[in-house]
Amino acid sequence: MKSLFAIVIALALSYSLAPVVRAQNQQPSLESRRRVVRKVAPEYPLAAKRIGLGGTVKVVAVVATDGSVKKVEPVGGSPILMQAAQTAITQWKYAPGVESQESVELHFTP
Repeated sequence: MKSLFAIVIALALSYSLAPVVRAQNQQPSLESRRRVVRKVAPEYPLAAKRIGLGGTVKVVAVVATDGSVKKVEPVGGSPILMQAAQTAITQWKYAPGVESQESVELHFTP
């Protein structure tokens, strides 16, 4: 739990200290600096369905200049749901722009 807290604090500090780059005509939301062009919905894991597990998964997606997702880093959420979220977000496509880190939250409801 302490290591998760340390990661969250480190991410928060890195966002507050890093320069914010926004393309024109995009919303200045903290949760999404780049427009998502294509989303792939996560497949609800069978194990999560069986036990009625729901919740929110938070990740940071590293997005390349061409809009493809290079890497998905977990921030918080159930490990059972995390894999499904990472698999889906890896297939997302963002609008082209400067390489960035995008915060993403996915909600799973049983």
